[in-house]
Amino acid sequence: MDALRERRDRLRARILRGRPEAAERQHKLGKRTARERLELLLDEGTFVEVDMYRRHRAHGLGMEAERPYTDGVVTGSGTIHGRRVFVYAQDFTVFGGSLGEAHALKIHKVMDLALATGSPFIGLNDSGGARIQEGVMSLNGYGEIFRRNVQASGVIPQISVVLGPCAGGAAYSTALADFTFMVRDTAQLYLTGPDVVEAVTGQRVSHAALGGADVHGGLSGVATFVHDDEETCLEEVRYLVSMLAGNNMELPPRLPSRGAAGDTRPRLAEIVPVDPGKPYDMRLVVAELVDDGDFLEVHELWAPNVICALARIDGEVVGIVGNQPMVLAGVLDVPASQKAARFVRFCDAFSIPLVTLVDVPGFLPGTDQEHSGIIRHGAKLLYAYCDATVPRVQVILRKAYGGAYIVMDSRSIGADLSLAWPTNEIAVMGAHGAVNVIHRRELAAAEDAAALRAELVRAYTEQLVHPQYAAERGLVDDVIDPADTRAAVARGLAMLRDKRKPQPHRKHGNVPL
Repeated sequence: MDALRERRDRLRARILRGRPEAAERQHKLGKRTARERLELLLDEGTFVEVDMYRRHRAHGLGMEAERPYTDGVVTGSGTIHGRRVFVYAQDFTVFGGSLGEAHALKIHKVMDLALATGSPFIGLNDSGGARIQEGVMSLNGYGEIFRRNVQASGVIPQISVVLGPCAGGAAYSTALADFTFMVRDTAQLYLTGPDVVEAVTGQRVSHAALGGADVHGGLSGVATFVHDDEETCLEEVRYLVSMLAGNNMELPPRLPSRGAAGDTRPRLAEIVPVDPGKPYDMRLVVAELVDDGDFLEVHELWAPNVICALARIDGEVVGIVGNQPMVLAGVLDVPASQKAARFVRFCDAFSIPLVTLVDVPGFLPGTDQEHSGIIRHGAKLLYAYCDATVPRVQVILRKAYGGAYIVMDSRSIGADLSLAWPTNEIAVMGAHGAVNVIHRRELAAAEDAAALRAELVRAYTEQLVHPQYAAERGLVDDVIDPADTRAAVARGLAMLRDKRKPQPHRKHGNVPL
């Protein structure tokens, strides 16, 4: 036994040490090794490795001559802030982190364990893609990963972290995850690389311009979070996990009450101008509403005309959706609708209450939007809210016009509690636009059209757009002082905490994808 133990310990030490020269190459590229990344991600001393000794069994093309242990991926489980997670970290120092049969089987195993135990699943991606020498078995391995991604969707949180190349089939797993992190300069994410693009289209493009972190963070919307270095990125993953339930049968971790139900925030009235045409930063409003002004914004760089964020109010995790008047006046367009819809569905899947902050002039008009399918994409957000069963609180700060008012979680589509500031304007459209439509003939014939228009706007506002109009008809539950918003939302969430809403039996709905 002593001899067997010694042999095992030597082998284990050699596997853990890896190849120093390969690790050095990683460091020169500004990247950490797989095991160094796991040390940053997980609580110290908690990682339990699975399948350390796994090796490939492929033959041909020289594969039988090189059979390294781990097969290019480190898999196992550990804790983050004391809570169980399962994880894999691809090892670029072994076969360039390429995915073959054994590599895939290791990932399948920890995905199955994550689902069986109801634990979040995290993938650290740094891979050259499919292992060409193993042919179709590599493709089969990817397919089995994608199938598990879909099975786990809405059951356990799935987080994908791109820390190096992630090309070809591997890219789909990041799109299927709930959240995708990328690191600038080192992360590359695309289906076909620059060489293929040039060969097929003649277009020359760099790795960064084709699939870098800023491309997917700001243009495609694939990357949920973008960071400058691995340390900050993995620390943010830890923070995100601290706000999520382990699975869909649990509630998000709750912290002690902060006395929010009696908290007043007079600065809110200073942040938001009374004039509905003046912009302001909705992030400042969010900071006043949440505990310690601390929130995690989702897709910060993509579709910035709508804000989506995870935060806590009175110790309870909430999802916040809000129009951003600083960008396009806060209108809804195709990307904003997609972004908010996906966020709403995630929150609903994992029992995170929704707080919707409304200041929206409508949907963005124009042929580009119509031809891009704004009807279909706007319907995604409508569907997401209508389908959500978590507690839902709507706060109307200023304007809420037309179909965009309906879509932003109005009472008509199921909001549990609708609050409005005295500055609210809920209408089919703004008073000036409405007057131009309703009274176009009188205005065309008037000697002093400007004076008549001003009088008609005043009359229209007094009749249909005054702050109490929607409240008188039960579409707003209360008109509140802006300073009381945090307290009113906290009380509303407490009132709705035990909400139960059974759904009709069906296989599934048909989301307007």
